[in-house]
Amino acid sequence: MPAPIIGIDLGTTNSCAAVVEANGQVKLIPYKGGDFTIPSIFAIDDKGRELIGHEAKRQWQLNPRNTVYAAKRLIGRTFKSDVVDTMKKVVAYEMDEGTKNDVVIKVGKQKLAMAEISSRILNKIRDVAQDYLQQKVDRAVVTVPAYFTDRQRQAVKDAGKLIGLEVVRIINEPTSASLAYGVGKNLNERVIIYDLGGGTFDVSIIEIRDRVFEVKATGGDIFLGGIDFDNAMILHVIEDFKQKHGIDLSTDPVAMQRIKDLAERTKIDLSARIEAPFHIPFVSMTPQGQPLNIEMTFTRKLLEQLTSKLVDRTIEVVHRVLADAGLATKDIEEVMLVGGQTRMPVVQERLTKFFGKPPSKGVHPDEAVAIGAALYAHSLETNTSLKLQLLDVIPMAIGIEKADGKFHVVFQRNAAIPNAKAITATTSFDGQTELAMRIYQGDHDDVTENELLGDFLFSGIKTGPRGAAQVQVTFDVSVEGILTMSAQDPATGRQMKTTIRVTQS
Repeated sequence: MPAPIIGIDLGTTNSCAAVVEANGQVKLIPYKGGDFTIPSIFAIDDKGRELIGHEAKRQWQLNPRNTVYAAKRLIGRTFKSDVVDTMKKVVAYEMDEGTKNDVVIKVGKQKLAMAEISSRILNKIRDVAQDYLQQKVDRAVVTVPAYFTDRQRQAVKDAGKLIGLEVVRIINEPTSASLAYGVGKNLNERVIIYDLGGGTFDVSIIEIRDRVFEVKATGGDIFLGGIDFDNAMILHVIEDFKQKHGIDLSTDPVAMQRIKDLAERTKIDLSARIEAPFHIPFVSMTPQGQPLNIEMTFTRKLLEQLTSKLVDRTIEVVHRVLADAGLATKDIEEVMLVGGQTRMPVVQERLTKFFGKPPSKGVHPDEAVAIGAALYAHSLETNTSLKLQLLDVIPMAIGIEKADGKFHVVFQRNAAIPNAKAITATTSFDGQTELAMRIYQGDHDDVTENELLGDFLFSGIKTGPRGAAQVQVTFDVSVEGILTMSAQDPATGRQMKTTIRVTQS
């Protein structure tokens, strides 16, 4: 029997996989030691060995410069983006510009592209799945944030290709979580998925009609997650230490790593407790050689003060997504929480106040995305009785640059996918034989504020005076939110088709 298609939740901080077994039961794939999640961390140690997951996390404090985490925030990003600038300030590893205007990371003696690092993590998940299933795994459904651009989706597919893993379908994380909630329950209701994970935030409104899952609107912030809550704590600790001792710990990667580890653990503790000690011995030295410790207490109230703007940002997105869908809070029957950061009491309090009812406990926040991906994977098998229909949307508008630098929208935000549209382009000067288009994705009127997806060049146009040639350009967005373009010059019959690749200079 061929191996089943597995579902993979490729997370910013942790990843996991699930599978529908022969008896029809969906099961998370266990890792040795009983864990179901694998840290999304890659490292090269001082002996040149590659470490992934728990092994990489264990040596992180001593080897922060060669330990890569939160790679998902950088995948499919241009090197000059604001996201990369922000990441440079908070991570110890070194980033450089790649040959495709992308991000490469210096780790050990190597320079690795983001797709290569993600492929190592995918490979580790695949190995764990193969050990569990006792057969080769070569197909998977992989989830991505709903707010991922076309470029980022392409990069995830590329990561699979690098290790011979066919990513048969990419689906959005909130949509996947809704499958974990709704499959097999014969529901007819409208739910909102509030997905606040380690590195990304998504909100999707989904109408469930038995086995049809229709996304009405989606929104998010690709740079908002648990890591940012940790960073708010870290900055507070560094500032407090600087005021007390006049020493800036932010320049010491090992001290920073110790603070980061404890910040994450303390944040988790404060979901169950009102206060927690924050103590790190021998974190630095006085000029006289006396050891210095970090000694403070974190209260839940202090954590909430430090992170209130982050929670505000999530509520603003919820507002916008409801407006996009033309719905009011009373139209939502269930509020589903996905992602580890939703365990923070203030998040649940704010949502209860906003919707006038407490969020549902209908799915496990850490497991729902992988389980939904496995259910969808099972629905794609040839011998399945589970037939699911996903009707999703694109998270941000897709369009082209106009001559004045403004954005000409081809697909509006929240346009249903799959979708295709054709536009007629014409030559702008006499004798023109090529037509170049720059494709962007985003919601700003000015293209420079949006994400450049790539360039599309159609050559071999029949020469003539300006405006004489009419080229029909078709934009086609797949069910995975990936854009393909084709063009035809009716005068010459010449045709050209391309999936927008990350090839811009």
